[in-house]
Amino acid sequence: MSTGQFSQERLMKVLIAPQISEKATMVADKNEQVIFRVAKDASKPEVKAAVEFMFKVDVASVQILNVKGKVKRTGRFIGRRNDWKKAYVCLAPGQEINFAASEQG
Repeated sequence: MSTGQFSQERLMKVLIAPQISEKATMVADKNEQVIFRVAKDASKPEVKAAVEFMFKVDVASVQILNVKGKVKRTGRFIGRRNDWKKAYVCLAPGQEINFAASEQG
């Protein structure tokens, strides 16, 4: 595990939430990947270390992408949602993160 170079406090702030959607479920079943919302300034090594630290699993690779905020309007007012960052975390073969079990325990 590569958690040595980052502080535990920082690792706790890197992962914001798991991204639960139809696409995320499909990707998880097909590629053994889990999708997380991560901090805007998070890097691939930080995300890898955070997932390994928090869920005690081995991470094979991480892909990160920036999601642009949508332009929305309410009546005559136009606003824009915030940009955010998404991480696709590929787990090592045989590894699994079960969110339903961890919430109940």
